[in-house]
Amino acid sequence: MEGFVGAIGNTPLIRLKTLCKETGSEIYGKAEFMNPGGSVKDRAALYVIKEAEEKGLIKPGGTVIEGTAGNTGIGLAHVCRAKGYKCVIYMPNTQSQEKIDLLKMLGAEVHPVPAVPFDNPENYNHQARRHAERLENAVWTNQFDNTANRRAHLETTGPEIWEQTNGQIDGFTCSTGTGGTLAGVTRFLKEKNSQVKVFIADPPGSVLYAYFKSGGKLMERSGSSITEGIGQGRVTDNLAGDIHLIDDALYIPDEKSIEMVYRLLDEEGLYIGASTALNVVAAVEMAKQLGPGKKVVTILCDGAYRYQSRLFSRKWLETKNLLGAIPGHLQKYIVLP
Repeated sequence: MEGFVGAIGNTPLIRLKTLCKETGSEIYGKAEFMNPGGSVKDRAALYVIKEAEEKGLIKPGGTVIEGTAGNTGIGLAHVCRAKGYKCVIYMPNTQSQEKIDLLKMLGAEVHPVPAVPFDNPENYNHQARRHAERLENAVWTNQFDNTANRRAHLETTGPEIWEQTNGQIDGFTCSTGTGGTLAGVTRFLKEKNSQVKVFIADPPGSVLYAYFKSGGKLMERSGSSITEGIGQGRVTDNLAGDIHLIDDALYIPDEKSIEMVYRLLDEEGLYIGASTALNVVAAVEMAKQLGPGKKVVTILCDGAYRYQSRLFSRKWLETKNLLGAIPGHLQKYIVLP
């Protein structure tokens, strides 16, 4: 394979043995943390830049600008370094310091801005768009509504899952931020076999669970979650075209997600972030709904090292009222004050 870009994708599908035994089903995680930039977002980063190049929107030496909660920015920074572009990132100031530091180390210009709703002109996405409009030879990659994001998963992630399961898959579930992964994989799997079930997994503070359960009414966002980069207050363009293919939705509270972070570390040796843990909780719940003997796949988005100062800090867990959600025998992993 050729360089960083050539190494993106073709990640392993990992059988989660403890959860298989617990549910009587086959539960697999697509190990997207093994992408060269460390997350599932490497795929979208590559495709939004590739499409900009194909359309002539950016030329050598140009600038790529994005609004991102972190991982897409990290993927873009890597791809920009590999291709010789400058990278500018706008992000909510609620994101982990590890992500901000890594973006800077990768040569990106980083602008943390106040976290405000999408309909506010100062939302980080709108600030990124305006920045791109001010520059020559610059492109705002618009990950939320640029369907090159969805295309990445339609053309790569979905086919890989189908091939790795030999077409024997009963269910797919994952959470969504931009909607690209869920939409692209769903479209591919449903076209291969319309009987494959797809559930969207949603954290607190997102409206998509309520959207499904109410028959398509968008509610006001309320509450918040420890998960980063997932949850949504609207139906994005990436998701809109395939949302009718999704069969059901699962609401996953933070207490279950944080417990799964620690369980996967202890039982599987997997050091993963909270959004990945949420996906795995959803896969377990989906397996229980579908019944024994079914094969369910989810996405292992990224590793915990981008969040470790929070997820493994006793003080932080206490401030979030989550310390009690971690079983006593797993609290030995809380090694930070």
